[in-house]
Amino acid sequence: MNAFADALTPKVAVSYLRVSTTGQARRGGGDDEGFSIPAQRDANKRKAASMGSMIIKEFVDRGASARSANRPELQRMLEYINDHAVDYVIVHKLDRLARNRSDDVEIVRALEAAKVQLVSTTEAIDATPSGMLLHGIMSSIAEFYSRNLAAEVTKGLSTKAQRGGTVSKAPIGYRNHRTIDDQGREMRTVIVDEERAQHVKSAFGLYATGAWTVAALAEFLADRGFTTLPTPKVASKPVGEKYLHRVLTNPYYRGVVTYKGVQYPGRHDRLVDDETWFKVQGILESHYNGDRVRKHNHYLKNSMWCGQCGERMLVTNSRSASGDIYPYFFCAGRHSKRTTCTQRSVLIYEIERKVEDLYLRIQIDATFRAHVEAQMRAELSDARSEVERLRVSLKKKQEQLTRERGKLMEAHYAGAIPVDLLGQEQDRISKGLASIQTELDATNEKWEVIERNLGRALDLATDCHGAYTSAPEHIRRLFNQAFFEKILILPDDNDRVGVRLEAELAEPFDTLLTKAKRSAEIGRASCRE
Repeated sequence: MNAFADALTPKVAVSYLRVSTTGQARRGGGDDEGFSIPAQRDANKRKAASMGSMIIKEFVDRGASARSANRPELQRMLEYINDHAVDYVIVHKLDRLARNRSDDVEIVRALEAAKVQLVSTTEAIDATPSGMLLHGIMSSIAEFYSRNLAAEVTKGLSTKAQRGGTVSKAPIGYRNHRTIDDQGREMRTVIVDEERAQHVKSAFGLYATGAWTVAALAEFLADRGFTTLPTPKVASKPVGEKYLHRVLTNPYYRGVVTYKGVQYPGRHDRLVDDETWFKVQGILESHYNGDRVRKHNHYLKNSMWCGQCGERMLVTNSRSASGDIYPYFFCAGRHSKRTTCTQRSVLIYEIERKVEDLYLRIQIDATFRAHVEAQMRAELSDARSEVERLRVSLKKKQEQLTRERGKLMEAHYAGAIPVDLLGQEQDRISKGLASIQTELDATNEKWEVIERNLGRALDLATDCHGAYTSAPEHIRRLFNQAFFEKILILPDDNDRVGVRLEAELAEPFDTLLTKAKRSAEIGRASCRE
């Protein structure tokens, strides 16, 4: 009677379904499950019915690879069969369950421990010796297929990268584009997203000035509409600090495709030139973010440096006993105790007046201006031939590095050079080529433009004190950045405030004003004679 009752009682089964990629899961005319999962479900139901069993639970892993057993629904299924009476686990094929022989063994052991039989709808596996042999063979074939497919995909992607193709989803500022040619073939390319590309260019250009932090720049660009691309599940949102940092460190924007640690020249349009790219990387690597946005800000802060230890001068506010607030410059080296500097703090308004006096010391009068301009124009004429010789030399160096890069890649393809060394050498060659290209670009300047800019610089230097003292603070900041590389604060016991300023002039004012000073000394010597 018990055997008769057991025969009439339907067997209990659970169904396991899986697709490898999210694309498979969503492919199906708008159906979230696509086509593959419903087909597996129907096949499993038919198999269960043919065995006189009933599926009471279904577990579905969408977009999960069978190369690993760490799949959420698979783990839930194994827990379920341990806690419930289950007779069968039904899969469409063995490779839906595992494509790794060791994982297959562990899963089968877990099923045997729970006294559950594994059933495939397309393969004749059972507990007989021949069924177990077939199971082992099919499991090994699945692992071979998975590994071989991975190797073929890697080879295809490597070849695509070598030819300059994009091997993954294009980053923000670009779009993956699909077209169909006249012969019906699908063509996949990368095009520039004109709207977001402008924000990417602005991000690199602004950060290269050294006047922004990544956080402040992200907020600035977000206010101007820089947003991420929306996806079917995630809406577009303003670009944040971490996202912007990934943009600023992605070599794709300078026309480079990276695959498996190796860089290849890309076929896509670059958004950033090499000079700007390497300048941004230098700022990021040194953690030098220019004029940081802090609680205490001042238009002089990015220009002032300690003349004793070479550290930056920072701003702080001090409150007196009466409640008045006084802003001071203090040495970052002394404050952090990184140096043995003895530079004391100094009131900012005293430094403001001394900076104004600096412009009196560097400006030139109209007579010297005319003399310096004539002399500089003559030197510019002589420089043309020198520039041409320089261009020839740079072209030779450029060709040499290009040949060296080609030989390097040949050695890599032949397996004669490891990936880590290849990356280092590629970086060295890229920096060398970028430096050469920057110098070549500089020599391409039209001489008429150079002479016109020379006249403008001399005009500015003729009355820079008046222009500076009458300018608002944000224009004064630009004046200081244009005229000076650094303004050094040095102790001076003979000064009323106890400090003096020395300036390191920026180009072209360093050359122009040095020339004016030399001309003045020659003129005074001639008068004495």
